[in-house]
Amino acid sequence: MTSWAVTSGPGKPVIETVYRTEDYPPAERFDHWREWMGRTHVPVDLTSEYAADFRAHQRTLLLGAATVWPSTVQPLLSRRTAKLVRRSDPETYNLTLVLEGTASASWDDREAEYHPYDLHGQSSSQPCTVQVGRRDQLVRCVGVEIPKDLLALPRKSADRAIDRPLSAREGVGALLAGFLTRLSADTTAYRATDGPRLGAVLTDLVSALFAHVLDSDRELSPEAHRRTLTLSVRSFVNRNLHNPDLTPSVVAAAHHISTSYLYRLFRDEDVTIGALIRQERLERARRDLADPTQRGVPVHEIAARWGFTHHSAFTRAFRAAYDTSPSDFRQATR
Repeated sequence: MTSWAVTSGPGKPVIETVYRTEDYPPAERFDHWREWMGRTHVPVDLTSEYAADFRAHQRTLLLGAATVWPSTVQPLLSRRTAKLVRRSDPETYNLTLVLEGTASASWDDREAEYHPYDLHGQSSSQPCTVQVGRRDQLVRCVGVEIPKDLLALPRKSADRAIDRPLSAREGVGALLAGFLTRLSADTTAYRATDGPRLGAVLTDLVSALFAHVLDSDRELSPEAHRRTLTLSVRSFVNRNLHNPDLTPSVVAAAHHISTSYLYRLFRDEDVTIGALIRQERLERARRDLADPTQRGVPVHEIAARWGFTHHSAFTRAFRAAYDTSPSDFRQATR
């Protein structure tokens, strides 16, 4: 059976569907999986040596016109044939981020193997055969499906990029992987109305990855480039909160832009870059103060861990943000 989570209140998940083959009798599981894949993804022919008792789990997250699906599956063979392309082509680009296990793919003119933090790219208009997993290996991955017309670069450019090796280990690919893994790990922080906005961020990241692969950032629209750069800045800030020397000028230098441009970049955001650094540091400190496993860690050490070099300044900032002192907050969470 398939369960739906369609809610719109604060702290509730985005529109989400959960599918488990374990909800069906063993002999019926693979047939149900094939039917599910045919209804929710591009049409493919599926076979598996584990069809007698197939195990698979998938969550489908609707982000406006884009879709993300975290999945865990037993080995199977997927064929997107020319006949199926002629029968139905939704005109989408599909990316799959491998997290655990291996996979391989073959086209008429090439083959590719995928390991953790490789990205498999595929066009719904192109025949392709994909082998997911080997032997009794479970494969964990996150899939993405985006309408071709949504990408912020020309179709011919995107078609060239989808055919090239894509890595999620560094650069824009790592930024995309971080977005996908964090989103799929926990959707409870998002409202259903956040879906289209998250989809826009996802589409910009895929556009930026394609442009990076082609070494053609000039083909990105200015708006897509700005949003991607903003997300990159936020990611950099979160990775460097422990550094007491993290300042707007340091952030700007790391992204090869001027400090004035960095300020303009955040003009349309709901927070300035300086306030963002302070808010994220305070939130990390608040989380650690509420953690029962860290009750023995002095408050000033937690503050220093997140870049606050002066305890009195940390206390004032914490009180201004949360209307209580760090010590009183920790006591109230016991």
